Amino acid sequence: MQNKTGNKIKLGLFVSITVLIFIVGIYFIGQKQQLFNRTFHISGIFKDISGLQIGNNVRYSGINVGIVEDIEQVTDSTVKVDMQIDEKTRKFMKKDVRAIIGSDGLMGNKIMVIMPGTISKTEISDNDVIQTTQPVSLDDILVKVKITSDHMADITGNLSTITQNVSEGKGTIGKLLMDSTMAKNVGQAMVNIKQGAGGFKQNMDAAGHSFLLKGFLKKKDKDKKKDTK
Repeated sequence: MQNKTGNKIKLGLFVSITVLIFIVGIYFIGQKQQLFNRTFHISGIFKDISGLQIGNNVRYSGINVGIVEDIEQVTDSTVKVDMQIDEKTRKFMKKDVRAIIGSDGLMGNKIMVIMPGTISKTEISDNDVIQTTQPVSLDDILVKVKITSDHMADITGNLSTITQNVSEGKGTIGKLLMDSTMAKNVGQAMVNIKQGAGGFKQNMDAAGHSFLLKGFLKKKDKDKKKDTK
């Protein structure tokens, strides 16, 4: 008799705990799915939802404020996303809010992120269609990286060809750097220019000491002094 009573008590405790766990689970699931809160609905039109699914979170200012309620293919190039939002956050959302699809962490689930609007704008209404921003696709990034790497490969190949031509003495720069005769001629030309400049200076100095030019130079100095006065 005592064993039967003990078994009944254990069974009752097990059933009670199971029911309690079930109720708590239903509460948390309902809380996440906005089942027990007053809500309003907004929508956004996207060209690509990037793997977003029904039930994913909607965030506003970093806080989970709702869920993705429905996803509908409107045309061959547009998708409508319906969102269910907690009524308590409506007073913070303005008419010009903007939605963009993001990720919950680096490799997490997709989420809908609503960017704040202008404070001076009016409050958003139920069933409004808000503006959207198309997210950057990983495929687009990879394509751009590939194009950039191809261009870098072409530039590297061109630089390699130029370097090889210079080392072989091809072209003007190659001849200047690698041809000893050309380099010697350039060096001799620089020496001649330097010597010519020195000779010109000597000639000017000699002309300044010439008897014939002394009077002319003195007259010029007097004229300058008169002008300054």
